[in-house]
Amino acid sequence: MAEFFYSPAARLDLLEIWEYIARDNLDAADRVEQEIKEVVLMLSKQPELGHWRSDLTSKPVRFWCVYSYLIIYDPTTRPLEVVRILSGYRDITELLK
Repeated sequence: MAEFFYSPAARLDLLEIWEYIARDNLDAADRVEQEIKEVVLMLSKQPELGHWRSDLTSKPVRFWCVYSYLIIYDPTTRPLEVVRILSGYRDITELLK
């Protein structure tokens, strides 16, 4: 059984992040994507590691940063659901409504 899965929105987020970075540097895009995947695997094994952010959402999700990106996940799901992967420069509160 898989240890985690990406919501459709998170899958699209990851693709958009890769495409944005790849415009300037394919190797960097691959490295960022790989690091995000490694962190998600770590979080699937220890979902309590992330932080609650009641200032951003009242939903029961946790947050973990990779560079300027926020991995947003539901720590209660098995396998772990990655809800979104968003740039910290975006309006997170609005995107999580």
